Amino acid sequence: MEETEKSVTEKVVGKNGGARPGAGRPPFEPTDAERKQVRAMSGYGLPIDQIAILVRNGIDSDTLRKHFATELMAGKAKANSEVGRTLFQKAMGGDTTAMIWWSKTQMKWKETHAHEHTGADGAPIVARIERVIVDHTADQNAKVG
Repeated sequence: MEETEKSVTEKVVGKNGGARPGAGRPPFEPTDAERKQVRAMSGYGLPIDQIAILVRNGIDSDTLRKHFATELMAGKAKANSEVGRTLFQKAMGGDTTAMIWWSKTQMKWKETHAHEHTGADGAPIVARIERVIVDHTADQNAKVG
């Protein structure tokens, strides 16, 4: 047999691992609309597994992470930024609740409660311990006798 001829039983192995050309699933290519959709859902706080279900009627969460990593991070960051801006504006406008929340989360202020325990008229607490001795021999003699 000449070098240019191939045996019928020989398999040509190439980039498809021996599969026929064109076989298998095409590589995933996200569309601009899908990128926008993922960015928005991430910003709304949907978990990754739920976002994956809504892209093209369901993709694997690993595929979502691989192809939409930027959108997942950007969506969450944009939402946090807008909520933070609104909170800041409310706090600066005098909204007491917003001011308290801001001071606790951003300034690390916290409410502390000190509880002091004292005796009568502020004196130290006096602990009294009594020792009770029980004689069990009388009980045992009553049972025997």
